Order: sequence, then C-alpha cells, then structure tokens
Amino acid sequence: MDALYPRLLVRDFPASAAFYQAVLRELLGVEPVKVLPGYANWDIEGEAGLVLFGRDRLAAAVGTADLPQAAQDTAMLVMKVDDVDAAAACLARHGATVVAPPQDRPDWAPTLRTAHLRDPEGNLIELQSY
Repeated sequence: MDALYPRLLVRDFPASAAFYQAVLRELLGVEPVKVLPGYANWDIEGEAGLVLFGRDRLAAAVGTADLPQAAQDTAMLVMKVDDVDAAAACLARHGATVVAPPQDRPDWAPTLRTAHLRDPEGNLIELQSY
C-alpha cells in the first residue's frame, strides 16, 4: 500500500541510483521497481522501501529552487492518502505549514495529486494520491 516511506532528494541522480541499486541488490536482494530520469523506487516485501527523486525537480515544486543547494531539502516523508485536500487541511490544523497546495501532477505520474507541507520542525512532507 506504500502508506509511509522516505524519499531521498538527490543532487546527482545517476550516481545515487547506481549506488542504491548496487547496495540494495547486494544487501537485501532487492531490484528497483522503476527507474526513470530523476526517479527510482525500491519495494521491500511489496511495500515502498526507498524512493530517490531529483532534488532540483522538488525544489521547483516547493519553491526552494533559488536557495543554495546546501539550504535545500535532502529528504522528505511521503504519505499516501485517499484525499490529498482533506489530509493537507488536517496537517495544517495540527500546525503544518503548506508550501505547495494540493494539485494534480500529471507530469510526475498520470493520476498523481500531491500537496507539500512542513511539520513544526520544518521537515518536508508530501501527501499523495494516485
């Protein structure tokens, strides 16, 4: 169901993807489910275990592209939810800050809808449905 998993936001996507592909294959016997330009994911026992995403793509989506790379996000927590709009409202009621409101992202995946928020500590969260 991929309800909750980490996503690493990487500068050098090809090097990072090659690293995790080799390491996860050797240590866990896991092959990537999907590898696309700027995106790769690995499942462990049918659930998302790790996703890599090009940092520049996400920085553009959440409005941090103008920050120095050292100040950009390097990871985020992804939550798959039934209703992105309702989940974003819930997180905001509990103190999260919306940085990219709910929106469809057909350029990322055909039926993907996301919202990006920051928890009270500033950690980036992506809510998604597809």
